[in-house]
Amino acid sequence: MSNLSEDLVFLVLKYLDEEGYKEAAHMLERESGLYFDMNYFEELMLSGKWDEAEKYLSGFTKLNDNKYSTKIYFEIRKQHYFEALDKKCRAEALDVLTNDLQVFAKGNEELFKEMTQLMTFENIREHESLSMYRDTKSARKVMMKEIKRVIEANPIFRGRLEFPIVKGERLRRLINQSLNWQHMQCEDPHQNPAIDTLFVDHVCDPQVCIQHSPSIENNAKPSQTISYQSPACSVKSSLSTVAQYASRIGGSFPAKNPATKVIEDSDVLSKRMPIVTVDEVTSTITDHGQNHISELAISKDLPSTVIRTLNEGSSPVSMDFHPVWLTVLLVGTSAGEIGLWDVSCGGKMVARNFNVWDLGACSMALKVALEKDSHVSVNRVLWSPDGFLFGVAYSKHVVQLYSYIGGDELDQILEIDAHLGGVNDLAFSSPEGELLVITCGDDRTIKVWDVVSGNRCFTFEGHDAPVYSVCPHIKDNIPFIFSVSTVGRIKVWLYDNLGDRIDYDAPGLGCTKMAYSADERLFSCGTSKGGESYLVEWDDTVGCFKRVYKGLGPNPLSAVQFDITRNQLLAAGDDHMVKFWHMDNTQLLKAIDADGGLPANPHIRFNSDGTLLAVSSSGNQIKILANANGLDLLQGCGNDSIDASGVESETSRKNGNVAEVNSKTTGEATYGEKAWETIERPSQCQSLQLCADVKRTKISKLIYTNAGDAILALTSNAIHLLWKWPQNDLSSSGKATTKVQPLLWRPTSGLQLMSNDLSSTNPEETMPCFALSKNDSYLMSASGGMISLFNVISFKTMRKVMAPPPAATCLAFDPRDNNVVAIGMDDSTIMIYNARLDKVTNALAGHTKRVTSLAFSTSMKSLVSSGADAQIFVWNADEWKIQKSKALQIPDGSKLRALLQIPDGNKLRALSDSDTHVQFHEDQLHFLIVHKTHLAIYEVKELGCVNKWVSDSSEPISHATFSCDSQTVYASFVDGTIGIFDASVLVLCCRIKPSAYLPADISYTVYPLVIAGHPQKPTQFAVGLSNGEVHVLEPLESEGEWGILPTVKRNLESSAPAKTTFQGFLYE
Repeated sequence: MSNLSEDLVFLVLKYLDEEGYKEAAHMLERESGLYFDMNYFEELMLSGKWDEAEKYLSGFTKLNDNKYSTKIYFEIRKQHYFEALDKKCRAEALDVLTNDLQVFAKGNEELFKEMTQLMTFENIREHESLSMYRDTKSARKVMMKEIKRVIEANPIFRGRLEFPIVKGERLRRLINQSLNWQHMQCEDPHQNPAIDTLFVDHVCDPQVCIQHSPSIENNAKPSQTISYQSPACSVKSSLSTVAQYASRIGGSFPAKNPATKVIEDSDVLSKRMPIVTVDEVTSTITDHGQNHISELAISKDLPSTVIRTLNEGSSPVSMDFHPVWLTVLLVGTSAGEIGLWDVSCGGKMVARNFNVWDLGACSMALKVALEKDSHVSVNRVLWSPDGFLFGVAYSKHVVQLYSYIGGDELDQILEIDAHLGGVNDLAFSSPEGELLVITCGDDRTIKVWDVVSGNRCFTFEGHDAPVYSVCPHIKDNIPFIFSVSTVGRIKVWLYDNLGDRIDYDAPGLGCTKMAYSADERLFSCGTSKGGESYLVEWDDTVGCFKRVYKGLGPNPLSAVQFDITRNQLLAAGDDHMVKFWHMDNTQLLKAIDADGGLPANPHIRFNSDGTLLAVSSSGNQIKILANANGLDLLQGCGNDSIDASGVESETSRKNGNVAEVNSKTTGEATYGEKAWETIERPSQCQSLQLCADVKRTKISKLIYTNAGDAILALTSNAIHLLWKWPQNDLSSSGKATTKVQPLLWRPTSGLQLMSNDLSSTNPEETMPCFALSKNDSYLMSASGGMISLFNVISFKTMRKVMAPPPAATCLAFDPRDNNVVAIGMDDSTIMIYNARLDKVTNALAGHTKRVTSLAFSTSMKSLVSSGADAQIFVWNADEWKIQKSKALQIPDGSKLRALLQIPDGNKLRALSDSDTHVQFHEDQLHFLIVHKTHLAIYEVKELGCVNKWVSDSSEPISHATFSCDSQTVYASFVDGTIGIFDASVLVLCCRIKPSAYLPADISYTVYPLVIAGHPQKPTQFAVGLSNGEVHVLEPLESEGEWGILPTVKRNLESSAPAKTTFQGFLYE
């Protein structure tokens, strides 16, 4: 089957699944053999539908294909046989034995004979090998776990266990694109074509054109009033000529260099507008948003009330709010000054005038320009997506990058002599994981720079006029850059040296800026040389307009500035006002004058959650406008002097303490603010100390078994402790619980406890590590010496490998193959060890200091590593090559040293200054980073920081982990406190004091070193203490979950759009 044929099958499977045709989908899976649905197969197995399971399996492999396939069929039939015997169905059992199991007898005569003898047993548990056989349900789960392992190891199933990433309704989309193309070929295309069938090509019947009366303005279509050319008005063959390029950036665009004749006949223009809907074929000029939009509700959400006026020393020309600190505003002025304002109090925190940092390193052209005219203005200021850096583009040659982490200090990071003439715009992008800055200028070029080294990565040439703006984006995993010249020519570039892929004209052929909204919609706003302004939404899949927004007036002096906010609003500074539109409605929603005094085209900027709007004003002023939530935000930041007239504040109607919402609304919670429930008495939670009759030192590592019925700990003196829960009336499932004391497990063979090699190491100077296999059968562990491979059932040491130096510092089993282990070393390397072959198959180099943590992502086929060098690396788990890397932003040294202080003057030995721990989220697309100063959640694909929580107290974080459903983060602190966070926003919701789970007479220096979450119970976790104890904690049964104060619950709900859940992460 060809690749395209396979793709078509996957598209049909996706369609069948979306439409609910489950049985048809599974039949196609079986008949095509392209995708094995493990979940469906497991469902059949666990429900005992043996014949259906074998029928489904037969579409992919036959019994005698290989030894793996033979074992799969044997396990299925063996379980069927056992269950028939257990139910006393002798006839059914005999039928399975003689017809199904007989085929395995050859070469396995003794086994078959033994299985035949089971027919004589009254109870199969009387047989020695089946003494542990519990019940049907648990036996099926055990069998399924084993079959899964065999299927994953079976080469026949390679490439068939994961469904390719396919966007929703992709087949429907392709059909609609085909209809679009067919409609564009029509000689006389209708505005609202009737599509009655897909069995034949679409052709519009000839129609008589009717001229609409100009008086019927409200019913006129946008295309009937536009007098400039749409980019879609190229020749009919234009789309096909660039299909090979357009497909690389997720859609089709008009042909390069299309005809530019202005079409005055609006009726002809309307005929050329293609169709761009998904669910049904209708004209793009249909304005779906003009119906059923509650303008009253939207108007209340507008930041329209002036609550603060900032006085700059010169005219503001560019502004940008910090992506995390929602009240921090970066401003650039016409005099070349940059300033950082805290709009909550109206104070300027930092101000810097333009100066060249290293004049000796500058080009002669820059020196001459400065000597001729020393005046320099700011053209653009912009924060990086994570908020750690900001860039400044100046009117002469230079781009400067600064770092800001709070307070009144700016750190100079990079100065680039970027362009001849002015630098008109800049943007940040991370196409391959490395942060880049993109600039454009008067020299008609676009340049891409590495922000770390300052090296120029790419130079894009091709514009015939100065480049006015750039807009980088990533779509369908393809990164690209839009650029627009001052004459309105739009070009699209990929990150290579092959030139522009596509170009076409912006409406009005003037200075235009483009921007994507948070929901992937593309907008542009520009002004022609004649002063006509155009605000439009594009369909970037076909390169034409979806909407043209009405209400902009003539602007002969300067280009209109616009901005987008995530709550579906567009805004533009026009005609001494700020004008607003809802994205789905072309009609002007509202216009405000901000109490007057605005210039003709004011500069505007929303903060990231759309609650505040900064507007440049006459007299070198900036007005801060807010909606009700914006006023709450500023009051929550401690501002009591805001003029709240005209704003109905939601906070004024609440009785809660405003300080409690501060950490949520600013995007960073702090350990010092009290906006959580505190548990400080044993009666407020359930806890259990695990008993052990062996001498032990501090707990260095802690983990639950994957089955959830045991806890495994590694002490600093290299001894492993395994506690198993019995199955009894108080715990019928045998899972870990605080109601039943588990037993410290010792093997019946009489072997001692599992212990690591310590022959040549000092326990206090090692980084103990271990990893448990997916089936809980094997343990790899090290405590500074050789790495030991243990059989967890028998405690037998199976093998010792890799004598130091270097010593192992972290371990992780590859979930796809229990025989493959990633081993981080203290010399900064990562070894890929194959236990079956007993050799290192790959050595990975990238870190510069010891590797401190490893984690595999099954869905991304990636390995993530972190190290003492504060670097994160993402490795391809098939080829073992670096995919992406990123440097973590660690607080400055003074804060770090403060966090290192521990009672009695001791130092935290669990982690050194930059040691980090990584753990994957349940969705396998995001991961948690744990450092003693902060917690952060990153996404794997681009290594973007999604959420971050920074400790504001003097107590460092000792460890943290996700709950099994990844909805909660449990973190332990060096003062003995345990913090419980909402993982979707990293807000501290509950705080457990040591007095709630530790005896009253215990030393105050005892604290949790490690913390582990139960693999099936999201509310249960265990902590390993510095005195060698292990405690299990659960909420009270009456509560059912760890409590959250009503104020926090309300704030989490009210601010949900600002920080979405893992289904739709937004960068900070």
